[in-house]
Amino acid sequence: MNILLVEDDAMLAEAVRAGLIHDGWRVDWVADAPLAKTALVDHDFDAVLLDLGLPGGSGLGVLATLRGRYDATPVLIVTARDKLSERIAGLDAGADDYIVKPFQLDELCARLRAVMRRSQGRVSPVLSCGTVVLDPARRLVTRDGEPVALSGHEFRTLMLLLERQGRVVTREQLEEAVYGSSGTIESNTIAVYVHQLRRKLGEHLIVTVHGYGYRVGAGAA
Repeated sequence: MNILLVEDDAMLAEAVRAGLIHDGWRVDWVADAPLAKTALVDHDFDAVLLDLGLPGGSGLGVLATLRGRYDATPVLIVTARDKLSERIAGLDAGADDYIVKPFQLDELCARLRAVMRRSQGRVSPVLSCGTVVLDPARRLVTRDGEPVALSGHEFRTLMLLLERQGRVVTREQLEEAVYGSSGTIESNTIAVYVHQLRRKLGEHLIVTVHGYGYRVGAGAA
């Protein structure tokens, strides 16, 4: 899924970005407050990792702008500011969670998955449909209890479809989730991934909604 990382420390940003990509996320990185505000207008993100001390403004200002237009995108504040009053201010400003630097990447990923689950109204840490189960934390997919090997692109495609189970996901939304932009890849690329997922996980897992996109739901594997 698509994450916006707002962090002015290039070395830390690169380390976090690499870790998140390894964990199955797509990550866009910006280093100042104005660029963060622009990115949040121009693109849809599944969550935001937000530093507080930024060039050109504050992280709380970015958060206030986001919430001021009633955008409920999950926000996890990532900062060196560890005073209780600052943590309270961040949460009261609309952040969904708050983690203090330095941190372990595993904890950051776990907190990110948790705020994503809450934003989607889910309790279980895994996604499932029929006998197909996807565990984001372990990057593991099973069918009938047996592991199924997926490429990174296949994994992200399946995760988005399972997260929006019962709803139609358009080709453009899938392109954005897998590649970060639409209209820049071959027109049949998503269809190829869907074909591969059906071959590995069952022909009836993913339903084609002609003229719109794809859906995981009734009649799945």
